[in-house]
Amino acid sequence: MKWRDGAIGAGLAVLVAAGGAGWYVVQHRGELPPGLARANGRLELARIDVAVKYPGRITELDFNEGDIVTAGQVLAREDDASARARLDAARAHLNAALADVARAGAERDARQAARHLAQMDLDHARIMFRQHLVSDMELSQRQTGLDTATAAADAAGGAVDAAQAMVEAARAQVAEAAVAVDDMTIHAPVAGRIEYRIVEKGAVLPGGGRVASLLDPTDMYLTIFCPSREAGRLHVGDEARIALDALHGQVIPATISFVSPEAQFTPKYVETATERDKLVYRIKLRVAPAVAQRYGTMLKAGMTGDGYVRTDSAMHWPAGLDVADAAQ
Repeated sequence: MKWRDGAIGAGLAVLVAAGGAGWYVVQHRGELPPGLARANGRLELARIDVAVKYPGRITELDFNEGDIVTAGQVLAREDDASARARLDAARAHLNAALADVARAGAERDARQAARHLAQMDLDHARIMFRQHLVSDMELSQRQTGLDTATAAADAAGGAVDAAQAMVEAARAQVAEAAVAVDDMTIHAPVAGRIEYRIVEKGAVLPGGGRVASLLDPTDMYLTIFCPSREAGRLHVGDEARIALDALHGQVIPATISFVSPEAQFTPKYVETATERDKLVYRIKLRVAPAVAQRYGTMLKAGMTGDGYVRTDSAMHWPAGLDVADAAQ
């Protein structure tokens, strides 16, 4: 699936239409109304490490840095000769187990037939005993024969159950080996953009070795830092706004998705209103996937800008920050 390049053109059109919003953000950086707070930050995308599950040599790499990939797309392949050999061995083991079940079943049927004959023999001996045609010893011998035949039939039935259990175990081994073969082909876990190609063809990786770094465009957010007097009034789910420098201050609707429960020292790259703000709280302003998709590739990780939050939920967004699709 290719992302529509038309989203870029649409985004540029929105840029022009949102010129007034950009003017507001630029002209009012130091004149925010009460109940509104601003902090600078950087746009980030969730990063996913694409790694191999099993150790092996990379035989194919089907991507480059910057490529847009779809969920499930093949990115790389490992040498699967050993994995396929294990799969063949597991299948052979399964066939042997199935043959054991067949032999055990035949033995069980024979033992059950012998028990049936022993039962008939005992019944006949009892009739003859009542007619005084056989002795007590002979009747006891016939009973012992039935007991022996019954025990043998029961043992044969248990052997069938054991052989069937071995078949199930062998089938599980086949399934596990087949999954291992499939796992030698590395797929993109989600749709996104390749950030880094970490290895090259021919590299030998350990289990868990990374192949690529993938950026997930459906998980995009601006990280800002606010002092306690502002952070204490913010809640997850509150509306927010983002104005990126690269988009000339165009306002993007967002939602507060995270408010750190613990304060931290102000990062060096963060501008604070006063030098007294030594401890701040990390806040995430998340851009909804549908909104991010409309901008296409215009939104990139690392873009700097300002995040706007309302410390007073009763106040309305001022002109220029009150976008129609803010609730998305």
